Amino acid sequence: MSQNGNAPEAPAKPVEQPPSKDAKTFGMLCHLLAFAGFVIPLGNIIGPLVIWLMKKDEFPFVDDQGKESLNFQISLLIYALISGILVVVVIGIFLLI
Repeated sequence: MSQNGNAPEAPAKPVEQPPSKDAKTFGMLCHLLAFAGFVIPLGNIIGPLVIWLMKKDEFPFVDDQGKESLNFQISLLIYALISGILVVVVIGIFLLI
């Protein structure tokens, strides 16, 4: 309890600094390197993974954006695999549209 008998005060939240220009650049690269999948098989996962692994400890913003990019690309890969299997079974022909 605080001195006046009320409930204890919550500690103040630390003020987060906006990401630096370098952090924004590497965060953007995590998303843009997903286009590497058009040139290199699985490049859409390898590109963001490399940037994220190199810079995640240096920039918290890159850690967050790298995870977002990888999560999205892995989800798309899973959806594409499932759709491909369903197309072979003819049920998923509507998924091609």
